[in-house]
Amino acid sequence: MKANPGGAIAPAEVMGRDKLIVDLWGILEQQSVILSAERRMGKTSVIKKMQAEATADKLPIYRDLEDVKSPLEFVEKVFKDVEDYLTGFNRTAKKTRGLLEHLGGAEFSGFKLPEIAAPHWKALLTETIADLVENQDRRVILFWDEVPYMLDNIGDAAAMELLDTLRSIRQMYPAVRMVYTGSIGLHHVLGVLRKAGYTNDPINDMYVQDVPPLSVKDATNLARKLLEGENIQTPDIQGTAVFIADKLSNIPFYIHHLIVKLKLRGGLGDIPAIEQIILDCLDDPLNPWKMEHYRERVDTYYDEKQRPYALNLLDFLAAAGDSLSFDELFAGIKQESETQDKEMARKVLRFLEQDYYIYKKDGRYQFRYPLIKKYWKSLRC
Repeated sequence: MKANPGGAIAPAEVMGRDKLIVDLWGILEQQSVILSAERRMGKTSVIKKMQAEATADKLPIYRDLEDVKSPLEFVEKVFKDVEDYLTGFNRTAKKTRGLLEHLGGAEFSGFKLPEIAAPHWKALLTETIADLVENQDRRVILFWDEVPYMLDNIGDAAAMELLDTLRSIRQMYPAVRMVYTGSIGLHHVLGVLRKAGYTNDPINDMYVQDVPPLSVKDATNLARKLLEGENIQTPDIQGTAVFIADKLSNIPFYIHHLIVKLKLRGGLGDIPAIEQIILDCLDDPLNPWKMEHYRERVDTYYDEKQRPYALNLLDFLAAAGDSLSFDELFAGIKQESETQDKEMARKVLRFLEQDYYIYKKDGRYQFRYPLIKKYWKSLRC
């Protein structure tokens, strides 16, 4: 097995996700899903594997929405996906095309929607889904990747309308399932929308499922297969695989990257070499690990009042040798003039949990992933 850091992983090579996928198919029998996880956990690999291996009674359609900038562009992509499917049966999206011809006063061809259709995107989206549902008898599964980025791109008013329209479509067509994924949480997007006056709860009919790192066993197995596949020389391949999985918090993306680094540095995989690569990657802003993302997104998604709390809480927790209670954390940060509000500290801790920086167990907080703690600690050295 060859290392493939950041590239598309073939469905057959996605390791350690079989149980999660079985669970997801079970949930999708009942309702739509929000697939939530930290960046680099393999959300896209999971849904592409599901698309590739779906049973004959399901119609899975995948689309990456990260670059969508308007509701009409979103409808355009959905329309293309539906037409691509229907073309295989010598059919077209008749309802949608009929509406487009009515709006434009002329026969519509191709997939590029005219600007005249922009005010009517909700009707076009509804008709497009209707065309799909009415032309097949399978359960439709719409795998939509990076939904929060799209919502962030299209503006507050449009995002509110789109979320409400998608919920309405789910209610209108009970056989349709939607799977939203995203590297930034929907909670940030919804928080911004609520500040803008949004009061609806457009995802309360969807099940939120986390994508965790691999299990210790699966991460170790992945590391070993990659060491073997790239012919990395090590005195104890199993021991080395265990070490790599542990040091990289069982996250497949970083395991792939580390193996490539070992290969590029001569193919020797002893423990000192591995430790040095990890240190270099945590410290190098040009490294493809892009660890600076963890620092930069605090500025992006936390407002001026929340930001100092997030930074001080993470700093204090990174410096601690063990998990800390809320009282211990607050005692540490309240020494700073800008972080003395106890309720704000509780609120920001909750956000940090939702954003996968930390987790709480038995009333005590700690970094969710030792690798991220190591990176955060290096920022303050």
